[in-house]
Amino acid sequence: MRTSIFRMHVPTFCRAVVGATALVALTLTGCDTESKPFTATESASSLPEVSQANLSQSKALRASRKNKFKARLSDYELFIGPMKDLAPAHDVIEYELNTPLFTDYAQKQRLVRLPVGTAATYTPQGPLDFPVGTIIAKTFYYAHDLNDLSKGRRLIETRIMEHQESGWIGIPYLWDEDQSDARLAITGGTVEVTWKHTDGDVRTNAHAVPNLNDCKRCHTGSTMQPIGPKARNLNRDFVYADGSQNQLVHWAKIGALEGLPELDTVSQLAVWDDNSTGSVNDRARAYLEVNCGHCHNPAGPARNSGLHLNAEADHPYRLGVFKTPVAAGKGTGGRLYAIVPGKPHESIMEYRMQTVKAGEVMPEFGKALVHKEGLALLQQWIAEMD
Repeated sequence: MRTSIFRMHVPTFCRAVVGATALVALTLTGCDTESKPFTATESASSLPEVSQANLSQSKALRASRKNKFKARLSDYELFIGPMKDLAPAHDVIEYELNTPLFTDYAQKQRLVRLPVGTAATYTPQGPLDFPVGTIIAKTFYYAHDLNDLSKGRRLIETRIMEHQESGWIGIPYLWDEDQSDARLAITGGTVEVTWKHTDGDVRTNAHAVPNLNDCKRCHTGSTMQPIGPKARNLNRDFVYADGSQNQLVHWAKIGALEGLPELDTVSQLAVWDDNSTGSVNDRARAYLEVNCGHCHNPAGPARNSGLHLNAEADHPYRLGVFKTPVAAGKGTGGRLYAIVPGKPHESIMEYRMQTVKAGEVMPEFGKALVHKEGLALLQQWIAEMD
Protein backbone atom coordinates (compact mmCIF):
# COMPACT_ATOMS: atom_id res chain seq x y z
CA MET A 1 0.00 0.00 0.00
CA ARG A 2 1.33 3.42 -0.93
CA THR A 3 0.59 6.58 1.02
CA SER A 4 -0.61 9.48 -1.11
CA ILE A 5 1.64 12.50 -1.29
CA PHE A 6 -1.42 14.77 -1.65
CA ARG A 7 -2.40 16.85 1.35
CA MET A 8 -5.83 18.32 0.72
CA HIS A 9 -9.29 18.02 2.19
CA VAL A 10 -11.38 15.67 0.04
CA PRO A 11 -14.93 14.60 0.93
CA THR A 12 -15.32 10.83 1.26
CA PHE A 13 -17.35 10.34 -1.91
CA CYS A 14 -14.73 12.21 -3.90
CA ARG A 15 -11.85 9.89 -2.96
CA ALA A 16 -12.32 7.96 -6.12
CA VAL A 17 -8.82 7.84 -7.44
CA VAL A 18 -5.27 8.64 -6.42
CA GLY A 19 -2.26 9.68 -8.40
CA ALA A 20 -2.42 11.45 -11.73
CA THR A 21 -6.17 11.18 -12.21
CA ALA A 22 -7.13 12.53 -8.78
CA LEU A 23 -7.40 16.16 -9.75
CA VAL A 24 -9.43 15.27 -12.84
CA ALA A 25 -11.96 13.36 -10.72
CA LEU A 26 -12.12 16.18 -8.21
CA THR A 27 -12.68 18.74 -10.94
CA LEU A 28 -15.42 16.72 -12.63
CA THR A 29 -17.32 16.17 -9.38
CA GLY A 30 -16.95 19.76 -8.30
CA CYS A 31 -15.33 18.71 -5.01
CA ASP A 32 -13.81 21.16 -2.58
CA THR A 33 -10.03 20.95 -3.04
CA GLU A 34 -9.17 23.65 -0.52
CA SER A 35 -5.84 22.79 1.04
CA LYS A 36 -6.49 21.23 4.46
CA PRO A 37 -4.36 18.56 6.13
CA PHE A 38 -5.34 14.96 5.83
CA THR A 39 -3.47 11.73 5.34
CA ALA A 40 -4.75 9.40 2.66
CA THR A 41 -3.61 5.86 3.22
CA GLU A 42 -6.20 4.10 1.10
CA SER A 43 -4.99 1.98 -1.77
CA ALA A 44 -6.50 2.66 -5.17
CA SER A 45 -8.33 -0.66 -5.09
CA SER A 46 -10.05 0.19 -1.80
CA LEU A 47 -11.49 3.49 -2.97
CA PRO A 48 -15.08 3.89 -4.17
CA GLU A 49 -15.68 4.64 -7.80
CA VAL A 50 -16.83 8.03 -9.04
CA SER A 51 -20.40 7.16 -9.95
CA GLN A 52 -22.11 8.51 -13.04
CA ALA A 53 -24.84 9.77 -10.72
CA ASN A 54 -22.35 11.93 -8.81
CA LEU A 55 -20.95 13.32 -12.03
CA SER A 56 -24.43 14.09 -13.37
CA GLN A 57 -25.52 15.68 -10.11
CA SER A 58 -22.41 17.85 -10.00
CA LYS A 59 -22.95 19.04 -13.57
CA ALA A 60 -26.58 19.76 -12.76
CA LEU A 61 -25.64 21.76 -9.67
CA ARG A 62 -23.14 23.84 -11.63
CA ALA A 63 -25.78 24.44 -14.32
CA SER A 64 -28.22 25.53 -11.61
CA ARG A 65 -25.82 28.13 -10.28
CA LYS A 66 -25.09 29.40 -13.78
CA ASN A 67 -28.72 29.68 -14.88
CA LYS A 68 -30.13 30.83 -11.53
CA PHE A 69 -33.21 28.63 -11.78
CA LYS A 70 -36.28 29.52 -9.78
CA ALA A 71 -36.23 27.79 -6.41
CA ARG A 72 -39.98 27.07 -6.31
CA LEU A 73 -42.60 26.24 -8.90
CA SER A 74 -44.77 29.03 -7.50
CA ASP A 75 -42.16 31.55 -8.66
CA TYR A 76 -43.38 30.97 -12.23
CA GLU A 77 -46.91 32.15 -11.27
CA LEU A 78 -48.51 29.51 -13.48
CA PHE A 79 -51.45 28.93 -11.12
CA ILE A 80 -54.09 30.92 -9.26
CA GLY A 81 -55.48 29.91 -5.90
CA PRO A 82 -54.02 27.00 -3.92
CA MET A 83 -51.22 25.40 -5.93
CA LYS A 84 -52.57 21.88 -5.38
CA ASP A 85 -55.72 22.75 -7.34
CA LEU A 86 -53.61 23.27 -10.50
CA ALA A 87 -55.90 26.08 -11.69
CA PRO A 88 -54.08 27.81 -14.58
CA ALA A 89 -53.41 31.55 -14.36
CA HIS A 90 -55.25 33.80 -16.83
CA ASP A 91 -52.28 34.00 -19.23
CA VAL A 92 -51.64 30.23 -19.19
CA ILE A 93 -53.18 27.79 -21.69
CA GLU A 94 -54.03 24.25 -20.63
CA TYR A 95 -53.97 21.61 -23.36
CA GLU A 96 -54.33 17.89 -23.94
CA LEU A 97 -52.83 15.46 -26.44
CA ASN A 98 -54.56 12.87 -28.60
CA THR A 99 -52.02 10.25 -27.55
CA PRO A 100 -49.77 11.01 -24.56
CA LEU A 101 -46.51 9.43 -23.47
CA PHE A 102 -46.97 6.54 -21.06
CA THR A 103 -45.23 7.17 -17.73
CA ASP A 104 -46.08 4.28 -15.41
CA TYR A 105 -49.79 5.17 -15.27
CA ALA A 106 -49.13 8.69 -14.00
CA GLN A 107 -51.68 11.28 -15.08
CA LYS A 108 -50.57 14.67 -16.33
CA GLN A 109 -51.63 18.28 -16.65
CA ARG A 110 -50.04 20.24 -19.50
CA LEU A 111 -49.70 24.03 -19.60
CA VAL A 112 -48.04 26.59 -21.85
CA ARG A 113 -47.38 30.29 -21.35
CA LEU A 114 -46.23 32.49 -24.21
CA PRO A 115 -44.53 35.86 -23.74
CA VAL A 116 -46.98 38.75 -23.99
CA GLY A 117 -47.57 39.81 -27.59
CA THR A 118 -46.12 36.65 -29.14
CA ALA A 119 -47.51 33.54 -30.77
CA ALA A 120 -46.37 30.05 -31.67
CA THR A 121 -46.03 29.29 -35.38
CA TYR A 122 -47.77 26.34 -37.01
CA THR A 123 -45.54 23.63 -38.44
CA PRO A 124 -46.95 20.58 -40.27
CA GLN A 125 -44.32 18.28 -38.78
CA GLY A 126 -42.54 18.38 -35.45
CA PRO A 127 -43.51 20.57 -32.49
CA LEU A 128 -45.00 24.02 -32.97
CA ASP A 129 -42.39 26.76 -33.25
CA PHE A 130 -42.62 28.45 -29.86
CA PRO A 131 -41.04 31.89 -29.31
CA VAL A 132 -38.16 32.51 -26.93
CA GLY A 133 -39.53 33.02 -23.44
CA THR A 134 -42.15 30.26 -23.71
CA ILE A 135 -42.74 28.16 -20.60
CA ILE A 136 -44.20 24.64 -20.92
CA ALA A 137 -45.17 22.86 -17.70
CA LYS A 138 -46.15 19.23 -17.25
CA THR A 139 -47.33 18.10 -13.82
CA PHE A 140 -47.34 14.37 -12.98
CA TYR A 141 -49.80 13.02 -10.42
CA TYR A 142 -51.49 9.79 -9.34
CA ALA A 143 -55.20 9.55 -8.55
CA HIS A 144 -55.79 7.59 -5.34
CA ASP A 145 -58.48 5.56 -7.12
CA LEU A 146 -58.71 5.50 -10.91
CA ASN A 147 -62.33 4.34 -10.63
CA ASP A 148 -63.31 7.27 -8.39
CA LEU A 149 -61.37 10.47 -9.07
CA SER A 150 -63.32 12.27 -6.33
CA LYS A 151 -61.05 10.52 -3.82
CA GLY A 152 -58.26 12.90 -4.73
CA ARG A 153 -54.75 12.69 -6.07
CA ARG A 154 -51.12 13.06 -5.13
CA LEU A 155 -48.98 15.53 -7.04
CA ILE A 156 -45.48 14.18 -7.65
CA GLU A 157 -43.46 16.44 -9.92
CA THR A 158 -43.66 19.24 -12.46
CA ARG A 159 -41.25 19.41 -15.38
CA ILE A 160 -40.63 22.87 -16.81
CA MET A 161 -39.33 23.44 -20.32
CA GLU A 162 -38.14 26.99 -20.83
CA HIS A 163 -37.21 28.41 -24.22
CA GLN A 164 -34.16 30.56 -23.60
CA GLU A 165 -32.09 32.52 -26.10
CA SER A 166 -29.62 29.62 -26.21
CA GLY A 167 -32.37 27.04 -26.73
CA TRP A 168 -34.71 24.90 -24.65
CA ILE A 169 -33.80 23.72 -21.18
CA GLY A 170 -35.63 21.30 -18.86
CA ILE A 171 -35.99 21.99 -15.13
CA PRO A 172 -37.50 19.47 -12.64
CA TYR A 173 -39.55 20.37 -9.55
CA LEU A 174 -40.61 17.96 -6.79
CA TRP A 175 -43.88 18.57 -4.92
CA ASP A 176 -43.82 18.97 -1.15
CA GLU A 177 -45.63 16.42 1.01
CA ASP A 178 -48.30 18.98 1.91
CA GLN A 179 -48.86 19.66 -1.82
CA SER A 180 -48.53 23.44 -1.27
CA ASP A 181 -45.64 23.97 -3.69
CA ALA A 182 -42.88 22.19 -5.60
CA ARG A 183 -39.17 22.70 -5.03
CA LEU A 184 -36.31 22.74 -7.50
CA ALA A 185 -35.02 19.16 -7.81
CA ILE A 186 -31.77 19.52 -9.73
CA THR A 187 -30.64 16.00 -8.86
CA GLY A 188 -34.05 14.39 -9.39
CA GLY A 189 -35.33 11.72 -7.05
CA THR A 190 -37.59 8.73 -6.54
CA VAL A 191 -41.06 8.84 -5.02
CA GLU A 192 -42.95 5.76 -3.86
CA VAL A 193 -46.57 5.90 -5.03
CA THR A 194 -49.63 3.73 -4.46
CA TRP A 195 -53.02 3.78 -6.18
CA LYS A 196 -56.05 1.64 -6.90
CA HIS A 197 -56.05 0.69 -10.57
CA THR A 198 -59.01 0.35 -12.91
CA ASP A 199 -59.11 -3.40 -12.23
CA GLY A 200 -59.54 -2.77 -8.50
CA ASP A 201 -56.04 -3.93 -7.59
CA VAL A 202 -53.75 -1.75 -5.49
CA ARG A 203 -50.56 -0.98 -7.38
CA THR A 204 -47.28 0.58 -6.35
CA ASN A 205 -44.39 2.14 -8.19
CA ALA A 206 -41.13 3.96 -7.57
CA HIS A 207 -41.77 7.05 -9.71
CA ALA A 208 -38.50 8.39 -11.10
CA VAL A 209 -38.10 12.17 -11.16
CA PRO A 210 -35.42 13.09 -13.72
CA ASN A 211 -32.42 15.21 -12.87
CA LEU A 212 -31.53 18.29 -14.87
CA ASN A 213 -29.47 16.36 -17.41
CA ASP A 214 -32.00 13.54 -17.86
CA CYS A 215 -34.35 15.84 -19.78
CA LYS A 216 -31.96 15.76 -22.71
CA ARG A 217 -32.24 11.98 -22.99
CA CYS A 218 -35.68 12.23 -24.57
CA HIS A 219 -36.01 15.85 -25.67
CA THR A 220 -32.93 15.93 -27.89
CA GLY A 221 -32.93 15.52 -31.66
CA SER A 222 -30.74 17.88 -33.63
CA THR A 223 -31.53 20.30 -30.76
CA MET A 224 -33.42 20.02 -27.49
CA GLN A 225 -37.13 20.65 -28.06
CA PRO A 226 -40.61 19.74 -26.81
CA ILE A 227 -42.08 16.37 -27.83
CA GLY A 228 -45.82 16.45 -27.28
CA PRO A 229 -47.20 19.75 -28.67
CA LYS A 230 -47.22 18.90 -32.35
CA ALA A 231 -50.11 20.11 -34.49
CA ARG A 232 -51.31 16.58 -35.22
CA ASN A 233 -51.32 15.69 -31.51
CA LEU A 234 -53.00 18.97 -30.50
CA ASN A 235 -55.66 18.61 -33.18
CA ARG A 236 -58.54 17.76 -30.86
CA ASP A 237 -61.26 19.45 -28.82
CA PHE A 238 -60.73 20.86 -25.33
CA VAL A 239 -63.38 22.01 -22.89
CA TYR A 240 -62.76 25.70 -22.14
CA ALA A 241 -64.69 27.96 -19.76
CA ASP A 242 -66.90 29.12 -22.63
CA GLY A 243 -67.40 25.70 -24.18
CA SER A 244 -65.65 23.03 -26.23
CA GLN A 245 -63.47 24.00 -29.20
CA ASN A 246 -60.65 22.55 -31.27
CA GLN A 247 -57.39 23.46 -29.53
CA LEU A 248 -55.60 24.70 -32.65
CA VAL A 249 -58.57 26.84 -33.64
CA HIS A 250 -58.81 28.21 -30.11
CA TRP A 251 -55.12 29.06 -29.96
CA ALA A 252 -55.38 30.88 -33.29
CA LYS A 253 -58.51 32.70 -32.09
CA ILE A 254 -56.82 34.11 -28.98
CA GLY A 255 -53.66 35.04 -30.87
CA ALA A 256 -51.48 32.24 -29.48
CA LEU A 257 -50.95 30.51 -32.86
CA GLU A 258 -50.22 31.95 -36.28
CA GLY A 259 -50.03 30.33 -39.70
CA LEU A 260 -52.75 27.74 -39.06
CA PRO A 261 -54.13 26.46 -42.39
CA GLU A 262 -57.67 25.19 -42.90
CA LEU A 263 -58.27 22.67 -40.16
CA ASP A 264 -59.31 19.90 -42.54
CA THR A 265 -55.81 20.02 -44.04
CA VAL A 266 -54.09 19.44 -40.68
CA SER A 267 -53.26 15.82 -39.91
CA GLN A 268 -54.67 14.30 -36.75
CA LEU A 269 -53.03 11.67 -34.60
CA ALA A 270 -55.35 8.89 -33.50
CA VAL A 271 -56.18 8.35 -29.82
CA TRP A 272 -54.31 5.15 -29.03
CA ASP A 273 -57.06 3.63 -26.84
CA ASP A 274 -60.14 4.89 -28.72
CA ASN A 275 -61.05 2.73 -31.70
CA SER A 276 -63.47 5.40 -32.95
CA THR A 277 -60.48 7.58 -33.87
CA GLY A 278 -58.75 5.16 -36.20
CA SER A 279 -57.85 1.63 -37.20
CA VAL A 280 -55.55 -0.62 -35.21
CA ASN A 281 -52.75 0.52 -37.51
CA ASP A 282 -53.56 4.20 -36.94
CA ARG A 283 -53.66 3.81 -33.17
CA ALA A 284 -50.53 1.64 -32.96
CA ARG A 285 -48.60 4.12 -35.10
CA ALA A 286 -49.82 6.97 -32.88
CA TYR A 287 -48.61 5.07 -29.81
CA LEU A 288 -45.20 4.43 -31.38
CA GLU A 289 -44.90 8.04 -32.57
CA VAL A 290 -45.36 9.41 -29.05
CA ASN A 291 -43.59 6.74 -26.99
CA CYS A 292 -40.74 5.83 -29.33
CA GLY A 293 -40.59 8.25 -32.26
CA HIS A 294 -38.82 11.06 -30.40
CA CYS A 295 -35.68 8.87 -30.37
CA HIS A 296 -36.39 6.52 -33.27
CA ASN A 297 -36.44 8.94 -36.18
CA PRO A 298 -33.89 9.97 -38.83
CA ALA A 299 -32.58 12.83 -36.65
CA GLY A 300 -33.15 11.38 -33.16
CA PRO A 301 -30.75 9.90 -30.60
CA ALA A 302 -31.56 6.36 -31.87
CA ARG A 303 -31.12 7.21 -35.56
CA ASN A 304 -28.16 4.83 -35.88
CA SER A 305 -30.46 1.91 -35.16
CA GLY A 306 -32.17 2.47 -38.52
CA LEU A 307 -35.53 1.83 -36.80
CA HIS A 308 -37.84 4.78 -37.50
CA LEU A 309 -41.07 4.90 -35.51
CA ASN A 310 -42.12 8.50 -36.10
CA ALA A 311 -45.43 9.17 -37.84
CA GLU A 312 -43.77 10.10 -41.14
CA ALA A 313 -41.98 6.75 -41.50
CA ASP A 314 -43.66 4.70 -44.22
CA HIS A 315 -41.20 1.99 -45.26
CA PRO A 316 -41.99 -1.39 -43.64
CA TYR A 317 -38.33 -2.22 -43.10
CA ARG A 318 -37.69 1.09 -41.29
CA LEU A 319 -40.70 0.32 -39.10
CA GLY A 320 -38.99 -2.93 -38.16
CA VAL A 321 -40.55 -5.51 -40.48
CA PHE A 322 -37.94 -8.27 -40.82
CA LYS A 323 -35.32 -5.78 -39.65
CA THR A 324 -32.40 -7.20 -37.69
CA PRO A 325 -31.11 -5.09 -34.77
CA VAL A 326 -27.92 -3.06 -35.06
CA ALA A 327 -26.77 -3.46 -31.44
CA ALA A 328 -29.57 -4.59 -29.14
CA GLY A 329 -27.60 -7.24 -27.21
CA LYS A 330 -29.79 -8.93 -24.61
CA GLY A 331 -32.56 -6.56 -25.63
CA THR A 332 -33.52 -8.91 -28.45
CA GLY A 333 -34.86 -11.49 -26.03
CA GLY A 334 -33.31 -14.06 -28.34
CA ARG A 335 -35.49 -12.94 -31.24
CA LEU A 336 -34.21 -12.19 -34.72
CA TYR A 337 -36.32 -9.35 -36.09
CA ALA A 338 -37.91 -6.19 -34.72
CA ILE A 339 -41.23 -7.25 -36.24
CA VAL A 340 -42.25 -10.62 -37.63
CA PRO A 341 -45.62 -10.01 -39.35
CA GLY A 342 -48.36 -12.09 -37.78
CA LYS A 343 -46.11 -13.25 -34.94
CA PRO A 344 -45.83 -10.75 -32.08
CA HIS A 345 -44.25 -13.33 -29.76
CA GLU A 346 -41.33 -13.67 -32.19
CA SER A 347 -40.88 -9.90 -32.52
CA ILE A 348 -38.21 -7.95 -30.65
CA MET A 349 -40.56 -4.98 -30.39
CA GLU A 350 -42.95 -6.97 -28.23
CA TYR A 351 -40.10 -8.15 -26.01
CA ARG A 352 -38.76 -4.62 -25.47
CA MET A 353 -42.23 -3.46 -24.41
CA GLN A 354 -42.95 -6.32 -22.03
CA THR A 355 -39.66 -6.26 -20.12
CA VAL A 356 -38.57 -3.79 -17.45
CA LYS A 357 -34.98 -5.01 -17.24
CA ALA A 358 -32.36 -2.26 -17.35
CA GLY A 359 -30.70 -2.10 -20.75
CA GLU A 360 -33.57 -3.96 -22.38
CA VAL A 361 -36.72 -1.97 -21.57
CA MET A 362 -38.11 0.47 -24.10
CA PRO A 363 -38.52 3.34 -23.72
CA GLU A 364 -35.30 3.16 -21.76
CA PHE A 365 -36.09 6.01 -19.37
CA GLY A 366 -39.19 6.91 -17.35
CA LYS A 367 -40.70 3.44 -17.49
CA ALA A 368 -40.59 0.93 -14.63
CA LEU A 369 -43.92 -0.79 -15.28
CA VAL A 370 -45.23 -2.71 -18.28
CA HIS A 371 -47.99 -0.80 -20.05
CA LYS A 372 -50.27 -3.78 -20.47
CA GLU A 373 -52.89 -1.96 -22.51
CA GLY A 374 -50.32 -0.43 -24.86
CA LEU A 375 -48.59 -3.79 -25.21
CA ALA A 376 -51.89 -5.42 -26.15
CA LEU A 377 -52.43 -2.85 -28.90
CA LEU A 378 -48.96 -3.45 -30.37
CA GLN A 379 -49.46 -7.21 -30.20
CA GLN A 380 -52.74 -6.89 -32.11
CA TRP A 381 -51.09 -4.61 -34.67
CA ILE A 382 -48.30 -7.09 -35.35
CA ALA A 383 -50.67 -10.09 -35.31
CA GLU A 384 -52.85 -8.51 -38.01
CA MET A 385 -49.93 -7.71 -40.32
CA ASP A 386 -49.81 -9.63 -43.59
